[in-house]
Amino acid sequence: MSDLVVARTRAELAAARGALQAPVAVVMTMGALHAGHARLVREARARGGSVLVTVFLNPLQFGAGEDLARYPRTLDADLALAAAEGADVVFAPGPDVVYPDGEPGVRVSAGALGDVLEGASRPGHFDGMLTVVAKLMNLTRADVCLFGQKDAQQLLLVRRMVRDLDLGVEVVAVPTVREDDGLAMSSRNRYLSPFDREVSLVLHRSLAAGEAAAAEGPSAVRRAARDVLRTEPAARVDYLALVDPVTLADVPEHFRGDALLAVAARVGSTRLIDNVPLVIGRAEG
Repeated sequence: MSDLVVARTRAELAAARGALQAPVAVVMTMGALHAGHARLVREARARGGSVLVTVFLNPLQFGAGEDLARYPRTLDADLALAAAEGADVVFAPGPDVVYPDGEPGVRVSAGALGDVLEGASRPGHFDGMLTVVAKLMNLTRADVCLFGQKDAQQLLLVRRMVRDLDLGVEVVAVPTVREDDGLAMSSRNRYLSPFDREVSLVLHRSLAAGEAAAAEGPSAVRRAARDVLRTEPAARVDYLALVDPVTLADVPEHFRGDALLAVAARVGSTRLIDNVPLVIGRAEG
């Protein structure tokens, strides 16, 4: 890890950033890095140039009663993973560095796209996420940012922010990384008890069932996914949605084309999300 530069202040970041070769690819994380994050860093490394990883547990995107206090903090392990995957710089600031005047008086609004699905369950979450992403894009002077497909709504909103505000950053999506049994990688998976871990597999099974029914139309997709979810009452479903991947509007029965099947559920005390892109209907010809 001797070649990895760790910056904790704005001045240290500026100095480290000035020594990097363009293009600079940035991977933004809240820490507790896992194999999914490692994939993001490897993808960034493969693009050439330099790789900068941010490790910042952003308080703005946690609401009342959420898990900010218990969110895992594993900086030493995070630095080791970043170094092993070829990162050049890790920016690991405290809240006083990112928000020197306390909570920002001006924030980025997610708009209507931030009020549905995850936004309906976590009011204000996406405003807090977009605000810190915009700040980190500016602080790191990112040329490229890589985000995982698992957080599909976050990815959509970041892309929309970059386009709407002309931020000039390329946003790259990286496919969801899964455990061998299909569970989507997440820092929150470490909260799961052995029993909860088994229960959580119903999310991926439901998505797989919905995807398998995609040729039959939206109703078949929803029915197949719901039928699987009903087999596991210990998973308390927040939502199961089949939506347009750009507008997040529910797709009507006549819809054919690209769609997103998304699910959120609470397993034990842990809230998990997952999704799968799919194509509704068979192609003609």
